Amino acid sequence: MKLLGGTGSDGRREIGLGEDVTYDAEEHTPARTISVDLAGSWTLDSLSKRLALEELFPHGEPKQSAYRNYRRWAFESAALDLALRQSGGSLAGRLAREPTPLRFVSSTRTTSLEGWLELYPELRFKLDATPDWSDALLTTLAARGNVDVVDLKGAYHGTPVDNPPDIDLYTRVAETLPGALIEDPALTPETDAALEPHRGRITWDAPIHSWSDVEALPFAPRCLNSKPSRFGSLERLFEFYDRCAKEGIALYGGGQFELGVGRGQIQLLAALFHPDGPNDVAPGGYNASSPLAGLPRSPLDPAAAPVGFRRSE
Repeated sequence: MKLLGGTGSDGRREIGLGEDVTYDAEEHTPARTISVDLAGSWTLDSLSKRLALEELFPHGEPKQSAYRNYRRWAFESAALDLALRQSGGSLAGRLAREPTPLRFVSSTRTTSLEGWLELYPELRFKLDATPDWSDALLTTLAARGNVDVVDLKGAYHGTPVDNPPDIDLYTRVAETLPGALIEDPALTPETDAALEPHRGRITWDAPIHSWSDVEALPFAPRCLNSKPSRFGSLERLFEFYDRCAKEGIALYGGGQFELGVGRGQIQLLAALFHPDGPNDVAPGGYNASSPLAGLPRSPLDPAAAPVGFRRSE
């Protein structure tokens, strides 16, 4: 996503960049190109209000309602980048926060762990649990002690990653990996009872699109996953940051398989707001199907660009 703006502080024409992480490949084809008339002068607030009125999927209802937030985030993150570049400032400077080295985890398949650990023995992981996880696998993971988050995928509905409630899996994960956060369980009376002793480790990702979603959770969380694109607007995201800080809720970052500028943006936000969490925002090479040598190691240099909402090239 590109937004072309007026001249910046150095007299150059500026461009703001954002990334649309909508999963549906068809939405990114030339036939689905969209045009939003944003000519004129805007503040971030007035532009956001305008975007709330725009139909960002004019070719038909998106396959998932969450895509509306993803596309709006592309516009809003590009607008933030543009505004900062035009003013000659950085996000860190505007927030009076210093980005610090970013601890990240790798989200990968359990079948590839050995290869990754041969290259990066210190690497830590966020893993998606599945019903075929055996006791032997869990024992091996526990012995290694390098799993920070287990995602149960129980909060997804109508997606390829849906994972129905499984009391046996939940119990074995919670008891065998006592140091890991437990993300997105599907709570039924049975699974809730099984996980009740472990509530301090339960965290949420997919249901969180605003602070009101946090207030609607079945019990107060101690930790949450923050995926900026889920919020859609800058206002909702930064309200979430502020309220979590006030309530003492720890955060860690997550991504939506960002391929371009968006990955640097979520890394920068994590470096500003929760650098020490088990951030699932690793450099793109860690998403390779086979382990790759020579990748940046955790903690990652935030390398914030001196102007704009980006990491340095």
